[in-house]
Order: sequence, then structure tokens, then C-alpha cells
Amino acid sequence: MRPIEIETPALRFHALEAGAGPLALCLHGFPDDARTWRHQVPALVAAGYRVVAPFMRGYAPTERPRDGRYDAAVLGEDVAALLDALEAEQAVVVGHDWGAVAACLGALLAAPRIRRLVTLAVPYGPGFFRALRESHAQQRRSWYMMFFQHQLAAEALAYDDFAMIEHLWCDWSPGWVPPPDTLAAVKATFRQQGTVEAALGYYRASIGPVLDAPDQREAMLQALAMPIPVPALHLHGSEDGCIGVELTAGLEGYFPAGLRLEIVPSAGHFLHQERPAEINELLLDFLQH
Repeated sequence: MRPIEIETPALRFHALEAGAGPLALCLHGFPDDARTWRHQVPALVAAGYRVVAPFMRGYAPTERPRDGRYDAAVLGEDVAALLDALEAEQAVVVGHDWGAVAACLGALLAAPRIRRLVTLAVPYGPGFFRALRESHAQQRRSWYMMFFQHQLAAEALAYDDFAMIEHLWCDWSPGWVPPPDTLAAVKATFRQQGTVEAALGYYRASIGPVLDAPDQREAMLQALAMPIPVPALHLHGSEDGCIGVELTAGLEGYFPAGLRLEIVPSAGHFLHQERPAEINELLLDFLQH
């Protein structure tokens, strides 16, 4: 993939690009970077897509926002702005983890220009926030979100050469051993100035108000119940140790244009890296119909 710069009104994004044809915009999550799609890019390019995988807002070398915004709404605005900057009249948008959040909210803003939406590991809707209140299992999985609200989090995340990143990957994808070079590349991204603060900023902007402000929590729950008028595919690992597979229940109700839900057996949170051949087959089958 070749590096490119994408100018939007808010930020200059650094991205990786390959292929030619209609746009496939691929959005990464935490703790990760644009190279997470290395297994999907060749398959998408072979299928005739131009793949663009940006480093998300604040993840170096993408710029940090001057206004300090990392809330979920602005992630959706970034998706719409990227489609504008890339002059995409029609695109498919693929997102994993926080990238899935951005993809869904982007689809609310730019639905006529998104032909297909694919999310991995983080299902759309208010179910996750309800689970934070009601599900002991999800509360245990989400301990890090609570910890990230505190000032010690930046120091702890960076401690011992970002050992927490390795632990999270192993906890979230049990039984899978991430390739050492993959972890090394992600850690290199997090060593760059500002990336730790940006990554924590996503959780502080979107989770903090839910924990501390009941009025904002209800507003967010209502916003996340808005129907997405784009045909969608959601892929979820049956053994996801970050977002429980049970949170996919009822997901179809938020997608009036249709949702295909695929639970991938024996896969965890990083399912697109753990089971690339299977994920690529499901992805391309959905995009080609």
C-alpha cells in the first residue's frame, strides 16, 4: 500500500492506499492502526476496489484535532469528510472496533453515498451502553474503559513498552497469538507523540459522559437507536473477549435496508486478522450482491 495524505476541513489524514476502482474505505479501531487491514486489502483490490485505510483521528501520523474532539459524532463527520475529499460518489465502508462506530455514524450522515456498510466486533445500537449498566459479563470485559477515564491510564498504557496493548489483544482474542511484527508496528504507532492521548480521548469523550451525566446518556442512547438506511453486514467472533457476542441480539431492527449477521466460530475480537480467509470470503460475498 502506498502512503497518501487526505485533506479535510478539520484534519489532514495520513492513509494507506492500493488499487483502483470504487472506493472501499477501511477504518481501524483500538489498539490498532491502518495496517490492520493487510489481509483484506489484496482481496478487495483483486475484486476491483480502490482501498483507502486512514490512520484514524489523532493516530499519528494523522493530525490531532485542534479542538480536542474525539466523540462518536465527530468520527461520523470524519467519514463523510473523507468521502468528500476522496471524491467518492459511491463507496463501501468497512470498520472494526472504533472504526465500526465511525462507519455507522458516517452512514447516518452520508447514506446516499454508501452502497454497503460492513462492521466488525462492535455492533451498532444502544445495547452496549445498556450492558454497561446491566451485564456483569460486559462490565468485566469493559474494565479498561472505566480505567481510561483516569489520568493514570496514559502512563499505564505506555508502561513496559506498551505491554497493556499485548495483554488486551490476547484477552480479546483468546487462543490467538498475534504476529510479533504486527504488535511491534502497532506499538510503534502508539509511541508517536499524541497517539496515546488521542486513543484515550475516544473513551473519555464517548464513555465518560455516559458514566457521569444521565441526561447525556439518554441522549446518546436515543441517537444510537436511529435506523441506518444502508444494507449492512456485521461480523462478530463467537469468542470475542471485548464485546460479548450476545450484544448482537436484535441488531437487525436498526437496519431497515437489511442486515446480514455472521457469527464467526472460534474467533475473537480481531477476527479479520485471526481468520482472514473466512472473513474475506464473507466480505466479498456481501459486497458483490
